[in-house]
Amino acid sequence: MTLETLFSICNAMALPAWLLLAVAPRWRFTNLLVHSGAWPLAYAAVYATLILLYFGQGEGDFGSLAGVMKLFQQPGAVTAGWVHYLAFDLFIGSWEVQNAQKHNIPHWLVVPCLFFTFMFGPIGLLLYFMLRLAFTYKLKVEHA
Repeated sequence: MTLETLFSICNAMALPAWLLLAVAPRWRFTNLLVHSGAWPLAYAAVYATLILLYFGQGEGDFGSLAGVMKLFQQPGAVTAGWVHYLAFDLFIGSWEVQNAQKHNIPHWLVVPCLFFTFMFGPIGLLLYFMLRLAFTYKLKVEHA
């Protein structure tokens, strides 16, 4: 399988997982496939394989911006980096949904955070924490 094909498959598999989180967060298949960690772990297995196959084959290092830029001139490293993002962002999205349920935050308020986590990773996480802070603070004020 080519790196391009693997990249396309991994990319195509991301959207269904995010849709499950957004529209069916409590569905048993969402629990089985996403909240259990199975989907992110599948990405982790792909990532581990890519690292085993391609890590250290190119120039560059993690010690400077120039070094990292050299690392990501290799298609295997770029593919591994992208799968890394897919795995971690999905894991964080799942955590956001589960954490919101734990704190009784209405799901419709979490969906925009999921979108931003899917598209921009840390921005979505930041928005979720802001939502959680606002929502839990509101509850404390109302019950005081």
